Amino acid sequence: MESNADGAPKSTGELTPRRSGIRLKLNRLLLMTRYVSARYYLWFGLAAAALAGVAGWFGWNWMPPSLVASGLLAVTAALLFAMFFRPAIEIHEGYFAVGKRVVPWMDVRRLDILRLDRVGSISPLIVRVTLFDDTRFTLIYPGEIEDCSSLLRNLRRLSRDALIDGIPYRQYWGEVLAAGGRNPQPGPRYRILRPEDEAEVERLYQRLKSVGHLDQKNTSDEK
Repeated sequence: MESNADGAPKSTGELTPRRSGIRLKLNRLLLMTRYVSARYYLWFGLAAAALAGVAGWFGWNWMPPSLVASGLLAVTAALLFAMFFRPAIEIHEGYFAVGKRVVPWMDVRRLDILRLDRVGSISPLIVRVTLFDDTRFTLIYPGEIEDCSSLLRNLRRLSRDALIDGIPYRQYWGEVLAAGGRNPQPGPRYRILRPEDEAEVERLYQRLKSVGHLDQKNTSDEK
């Protein structure tokens, strides 16, 4: 710690900026969800690479056909490593980011999801994204099954101007639009009783409220 000439501690003025930076960082984290690759892609890749090495050594020394299995395992390991080291995906209120690529939600015009869940899983999640200028790119997320479902739900929820698998956003989420943005007009009302009958019903209702019961004798006398 620095000190003044008289030996007293010298204030550097760094405490408040550091706290502010942490606070801003926490606020940003509260508004952002980050999706990273599942770790089992790394473990499977390491296992495939190890098996490729064993098969290659075995084929080089004893059984040359094992070199074919070694090559296939090496390719599998490379694919698994490529999945694991894909950039993280960040979901913000105004945009989403894939690595250094930032895409505002208002630019998304279509989301098409490849239905890998037909075999009971949606990992990796593969989404074809179409932007307002008709450019397309493929979003691949090799995450846990629960994380893939969460990311897919957020993509569909925040892409308010997009078609979701060819279905308009509001129709997909089951929203019903009122015509012209106004409340629907009530239907026509039809008269059931004649005016004199309505007056009689109203009179009996008021007597019932005030007395608590109807005097059938007096009612029959009045009639």
